[in-house]
Amino acid sequence: MAFLDFLTEEIAIDLGTANTLIIHNDKVVVDSPSIVARDRATGKIIAVGREANMMQGKTHENIKTIRPLKDGVIADFDASEKMISMLIKAIPALKKKLFPPSLRMVICIPSGITEVEMRAVKESAERVNGKEVHLIHEPMAASIGIGLDIMEPKGNMIVDIGGGTTEIAVIALGGIVCDRSVKIAGDVFTNDIVNYMRTQFNLFIGESTGEKIKIECGSALDDLENPPNEMEIQGRDLLTGKPKSVLMTHKDVAKALDKSIIRIEDAVMETLSQTPPELASDIYNSGIYLAGGGALLRGLDTRLSNKTDLPVYISEDPLRAVVRGTGIALKNLEIFKNILVR
Repeated sequence: MAFLDFLTEEIAIDLGTANTLIIHNDKVVVDSPSIVARDRATGKIIAVGREANMMQGKTHENIKTIRPLKDGVIADFDASEKMISMLIKAIPALKKKLFPPSLRMVICIPSGITEVEMRAVKESAERVNGKEVHLIHEPMAASIGIGLDIMEPKGNMIVDIGGGTTEIAVIALGGIVCDRSVKIAGDVFTNDIVNYMRTQFNLFIGESTGEKIKIECGSALDDLENPPNEMEIQGRDLLTGKPKSVLMTHKDVAKALDKSIIRIEDAVMETLSQTPPELASDIYNSGIYLAGGGALLRGLDTRLSNKTDLPVYISEDPLRAVVRGTGIALKNLEIFKNILVR
């Protein structure tokens, strides 16, 4: 048995719509955009992760960039499998191995995932040498990752805003009591910014520029204590066809994102309305925890706090909260076996 253990490596994967993170030996060894570039003529994958991300919006007709995950689930089975395989091979400790080791994996999935989508994730993992594959729901992984004791008889509410979905869950006694999964998250925010630039400034920008605006100038509120500097945005003028630049402030981004944030607020309120009264009193005392990349949007915690009249806390390093929790579940499979998805 010990010999077989020697041949087995343990990895935890946060297979996200925007980024894929992998933990091996308690360290995040891969943190890469979930994107691949494929040669249209041969069908071969020519780049993965950062390299493919740099090609986005700049390719010629022979190269296509693909985001294999959409709304938190696998949309392109072949591309996602190749991406997972190439990212696992990029783990420094596994590169030194003579033979590809068997893998014991824990992969996190959205709470609103269907059986078919779940099977797609599992089969992808098994094809890249996954001999023992466990799945864990994202809100659960995020709760473990931010240090909550999910096994105690106490209600905790977590809002995990990723790239494809926003997962809202009330957790107690190692289980999800009530949850909502809405397809409004980072990708929708980026599209909102791209559309706003088109309608307000007649400026056509790409997805990468929209993402950059969201990170550097993004805001959920007009009125911020420390507003970011205004940004100069370059793109193509829709009227003349010439390249042009405009100045954009955080107030513009707040206007662009307003409708999407209202939908997240409504989903949080709906989850609170379904929460049993005993757990609602726990949440009143402990507040709401934010995780995921969307938690970094300036003023979002204040806005959710104003809507719910509850304290809202942003977890430490929210981008890695889910993968940290997945890694902890992997190390303590016996303790957390009841919360893994069967």
